[in-house]
Parts: sequence; C-alpha cells; structure tokens
Amino acid sequence: MAKRTAIIDIGSNSARLVIYEKTSRYGFHLICEQKSKVRIGEGAYEKNGYLQPIGIRRAYLALKSFLYTIDKYQAKKTICIATSALRDAPNAQIFTSWIKENLNLNIKVIDGKKEAYYGALAVLNLLPVHQNVICIDIGGGSSDLALIQKGKIVDTYSLNLGTVRLKELFFDKHDKKSHIYLNAKAYIQKELQKLPQHFKSHLAVGIGGTARALSKAIMKRSNYPLDKLHAFNYSFDEYRPFFEAISQSSAKNLKKFSLKKNRFDTIREGTLIFTKILTYIGTEEIVSSEVGVREGVFLHQLLHQNGYHFPLEINPSVRSILDRFKPQITIEKKRKVKQKLAQSLYDIFQSEIGDNKAYASELFWALKLSNIGKTLTIYKAHQHAFYIAMQELNYGFTHRQIMLISLLLRMHGKELLHTDLYEKYQTLLPEKRILSWLSFIYTLSVLLHESSNSAKFSFSFQNKILSIRADKPLYLAKEKIKALEKPIPFAIIIHDDSSLPLSNALGI
Repeated sequence: MAKRTAIIDIGSNSARLVIYEKTSRYGFHLICEQKSKVRIGEGAYEKNGYLQPIGIRRAYLALKSFLYTIDKYQAKKTICIATSALRDAPNAQIFTSWIKENLNLNIKVIDGKKEAYYGALAVLNLLPVHQNVICIDIGGGSSDLALIQKGKIVDTYSLNLGTVRLKELFFDKHDKKSHIYLNAKAYIQKELQKLPQHFKSHLAVGIGGTARALSKAIMKRSNYPLDKLHAFNYSFDEYRPFFEAISQSSAKNLKKFSLKKNRFDTIREGTLIFTKILTYIGTEEIVSSEVGVREGVFLHQLLHQNGYHFPLEINPSVRSILDRFKPQITIEKKRKVKQKLAQSLYDIFQSEIGDNKAYASELFWALKLSNIGKTLTIYKAHQHAFYIAMQELNYGFTHRQIMLISLLLRMHGKELLHTDLYEKYQTLLPEKRILSWLSFIYTLSVLLHESSNSAKFSFSFQNKILSIRADKPLYLAKEKIKALEKPIPFAIIIHDDSSLPLSNALGI
C-alpha cells in the first residue's frame, strides 16, 4: 500500500478530501483534511434526481482543487468515491465521464449498502465498541445503517432519508411550519418501515455531520471536560427533548442550541431523521464517531490481508505515536520488561487496591508509551508525554481510558497526583485512592526499569513492607524510590547486588 493515500468522498451535501500517511504496517495518521460544501445534489430531488448545473460546477471546482492538494502532498494513491446524489442521478455516468476526461480522476459510485459497510468497518477498528451496535450515517441523500454483532458486520441497509433530500422535499416549501413537520415525519416513518426487523440495538454509533454537530452541542452545554468528540457517549432519553426542540425550531432560533452556524442549513432535517431512527431501533445510548466512510475505504486497503481487523495486540494510535515520536527504547522486548514489573506489582498490591486489576489495560498502554515525551526533550518529558497522548490517542480508546493513560504519563515524578489535572478531569478518572495506586505502580515500574540493566526482579508485600529483590545493582534507583510518594504508609526494602568486587584490594 502507498505511503500516502488520498481519499475523496463526494456526498450530496459536501465533498471531502483526506490524506493518510502510513508510518508502519499498522500505524497511520491524518496529515491533510479539506472540505467543500459543494451541494452536488442541490435541486436534484425535485428534478427526478438529475444533477443540476450549479452543483456540477461546484463539484468540478472542488475536485480540481483537491487534486492540486494531492499533488502537493505527493500522495501516490487516490481513491474517489461518490454516494447518494450520484447513485440516484440518471446523468451520473455523464458527470463521471466528464470528470475523467477533464481531470483524469476516476469516480467510483458506491451503493448505500457499501457506504454503510465502510462506515461500520471504521467503527469496528477505530472505536472502542465491542458489543452489538447499529451504525447510523446520515448524509445529504441517504441514511446508511450497519448492524454489528459480536465484532462482525452482519447486515447493512440504506434508507432514502437524507438532510438535503428532506430539506428540498419539505423544509424549503412555503407551507405552514406544522404541516412541514408532520409531512416530513410521515415520510420518514414510511421509509423506516422498510428497515429489516432485526435492526434493533440499545447502542448506536452516530456517524456524519448531523451526529457530530449534536454531540458537540451536548458537550458544550454540559461543560464536558475533554475536548475530544470521538468516542463521546450520552443517553438518548436524556437528550431526546433537546433533539425534538431542534427539529421543531425555526431557523432564527437555532443559535440558542449551542450549534455551529455552518450546520444551521440542514440540522433540523438531520436531527429529525436521527431522532426517528434512534427511536425506531430502540436506542438507549449513543456513541459519537469522527470516523466513517473515508476511514473505512482506507482501512479496506490497509487491512485486506488481516480479515479487515487490526490484530488484537495492535492499537493504531499507539503504533503511530511510537513510529513518529521514536522513543529512545524501542526494542519490544525491553518495553515488555516494564509491563511485567507493573503486572507483578499490580498483583501483590491487590490486597490494598481491591479493584480486581480493572485498569491493567490502561497501565499496559501507559508503560508502552512512557518514553514518548523524551523525543522532544528530556526536560519535563512527562509533561510532553501527557499532551502527546491527549492529542494523539484517538482510536480504540474510551475517553476514560485516554484520560487515565495520559495522566499516568504525566505523573512520573515524586508526587502521585497532579491536583489541578485531577480536579479538571475527575469525572473521567477512577477514584483518587485507586488512581494513586496506579500512579505509584507506573512510576515505580519506570524507575526500576530505567535504573537497572535487564535485572531480574521479584516482589513481596507483607506486614506493610514492600520487598524488592534484584540480581543486579539498583543504586541509582534507591534514592528516587525513597523520595517517591506512596498511596498509604509502608516501608520499601531493596535487596540487590551491591557487592564491591575490589573491596579487599582497596581496603574498604
């Protein structure tokens, strides 16, 4: 697969370009993103689906600009897909042939089921969703759904419910507001009855601009502490009245809902569709996704030799961080030494912690990333590591996991808790007692690993005494360990190889 791959997605409402750079076999990151509100489907839904000149012109100019960007970034592979507006258009073939002739760009028009599949593939690999879930991608012309059960995409379906479609068919009419709303609801309900009965789930993933805009508004209104939309979750019942108020609002009153102005033109239509679908499939909880069709297209290329799944031990965000920031100790065997130390300590302290090792995964990932801050400078390396993790841990982690991993990276030092950060993100973190223990285990594991040369360790904890035994000297670690804050009062005794081979000769 090419080192840099460009994906162009032509939707009914917007055209988007993303460029991904591979950093290793499973590592990648986004290096460019551009968007143009081409509205290629504008006017089409009242003209039997035919693309109209105004939308065609905007699409041509956007695609031409995208190709300049692709050339600038030297992406070696370009994949261009088109969705609802083009698959509905009787003149789509004329448009795609014209683009091929003038821009030398191949456009692949995909059907709704394929569009739903790509979105679900991105969700499966890049969201921490491990149970039955329905992915809902609301676009300008269609809403594409995928049913995931036991980690597999078992079915997909496409409904002719899109924001632009609804806008042109109902909301742009000069009827009474009440008539518009009732007619639109009836149209949606009729379309929903086509959905197979097994499309039921208490958990839904919201993909696309409408779902993102609603999540951002909820985060803003609830003073959510973490500025990261991907993997944000909320209760549908709690925010159902909020959604209904938006869908029934006048255009002038939309500003009071904490929505971004650039979403005003289709947010009422999108929210109405989203609400009705969520109700119909029995949703209780919603997870927000910043990935969708474009990421699915990319992963379909990246993972075709792996059954379209990352290996269990691989997280693409962690892999990309390690690839790009190149920590000083990169040998996998040496990284695992720290993790084994932490595992042993976590085991022996269970009598005090009592959490059944609920945070073993987060501790594992933090230790894997423990050296990333040193890439920038060894001074305040733990602070750099915290910010790198906060920004770059995007895929496969919940917000609680991201916060805990990041805070463990930040806690490397004498103190186990950074009070200001703990207070700011407290709602996303374990209780202070458990966090202190995790921080102690993380820090002690790092200190022992950095101050020893592949020493073999054993630990015991009895009668409030932690005994550390090593077959090599731990002279440099002793002073730091002595100064390390502890979660509860207990003694630390270190038994190491501190013999002096020249002691007799020197008279010591």
